[in-house]
Amino acid sequence: MLSFLLVIVHTKYLDGPVSYGRVTILFSWVIVFNVLLAYGMETSFFRFLNLDQFKNKVTSTSAISIVVSTLVFGVLAFLGQDLISSLIGIEKEFLIYVILILVLDALVIIPFASLRAQERPIRYSVIKITNVVIYASLNVFFLIFLPDLSKEVDWFQDIYIENFEVQYIFMSLVVASAVTLLLMFPFYFNIKYRFDKELWRKMMIYGTPILISGLAFAINEHFDKILLEWMVGGEEGLFDSGAYGACYKLALFMTLFATAFRMGIEPFFFSHAQDKNAPKTYAMITQYFVIFGSVILIAVVTFSDFLKENMIPNSDYWGAMVVVPIILLANLCLGIYHNLSVWYKITDRTKFGAYISVVGAIITLGLNLILIPKYSYLGSAIATLAAYGSMMVLSWYFGRKYYPIPYNLKKISLYLTLSIGFSILSFYVFDSNYMISIPLLLVFLVILYASEKRELKQILKK
Repeated sequence: MLSFLLVIVHTKYLDGPVSYGRVTILFSWVIVFNVLLAYGMETSFFRFLNLDQFKNKVTSTSAISIVVSTLVFGVLAFLGQDLISSLIGIEKEFLIYVILILVLDALVIIPFASLRAQERPIRYSVIKITNVVIYASLNVFFLIFLPDLSKEVDWFQDIYIENFEVQYIFMSLVVASAVTLLLMFPFYFNIKYRFDKELWRKMMIYGTPILISGLAFAINEHFDKILLEWMVGGEEGLFDSGAYGACYKLALFMTLFATAFRMGIEPFFFSHAQDKNAPKTYAMITQYFVIFGSVILIAVVTFSDFLKENMIPNSDYWGAMVVVPIILLANLCLGIYHNLSVWYKITDRTKFGAYISVVGAIITLGLNLILIPKYSYLGSAIATLAAYGSMMVLSWYFGRKYYPIPYNLKKISLYLTLSIGFSILSFYVFDSNYMISIPLLLVFLVILYASEKRELKQILKK
């Protein structure tokens, strides 16, 4: 949420959507390369940690693998800055920050995975929150207070650079990532360094499809911002990317929910895979994910005007608000897909995850190429929804054959249909009029309670 609140700071203190577009594109590249540097090792870690024959070797083997590959990447990237800059279009003045962030973040992948596996959510959360607090605080200092302080105090004048806002944002992230690594560094002193080549080979085979899936996901989620700049071109491309990126952030409520849910439930899926009641449990979990996700969809759409005015104070960005319901729904579909994907993870058929994700990436790229020239960021939003919707359906379709799970499709379909229909009425027909949208939200909540009250009472009793 602190990162989300930074949208207010960035859209207010950066020099309009063009500058914010540059920030958006740089972050998009960071995420793409984050996936490459993780190469599926995190999910492989969880998979093999629950196998007795490898349990004592998984942590050290995966940690050594990530450390070596990260250091190799860091050295090559620093030496090849000119080539990287020319290939992907990042100016060298920003590229150094991107490389540092990537290296620092990669070195905490396995330490954080270890905390999740040990079920230590408090330490995990404290360190993650510390990272965001440092990043947010430095953003506020550099963008809001430093310009004024530089006029009054000589020392601050020495560190203030005019028109350096984008660099300050990424400097803040470098510092936050460095502190996070420092806090997680004891992990590297507490493990026994044993590298098992056979285990590493199995982890790489298992993780390669995850890498492909992750790369496809990064393309689905972030490459449209890059394509907007490339295809629209010049400052207009940066403007559209910035406006789209800012309004895209209003879907963060859904993203936060889906991400927190996935990170908590993924270890659970693996640890309960041998339970005879696992399919029923997975079905119930997915149903309640849809319920809460549907509520978030309608709630954010209902109060979209309030969020727009308070979170994106610069009206130059508001033209892209049209994408908000579409992106919310797309992220809900993505969250459902992650729940449905349990079947190929626990049956070691991760290649299906790669196939499905690649299909999504192809849809994303294809529709962006077709729609951006005519519809700009609206075309990108439609492409994102089409990709995630297709991935959701494909995962459900193949899962029925390889690991049948008794999903209550009638209820899930009902909740999705109602939430989508009410959101369309609220946003596109009645322009988020509170006299219409709030009653629609209340009606949906009443329907949910009437349909789920027995299960809710049972859960509360437990």
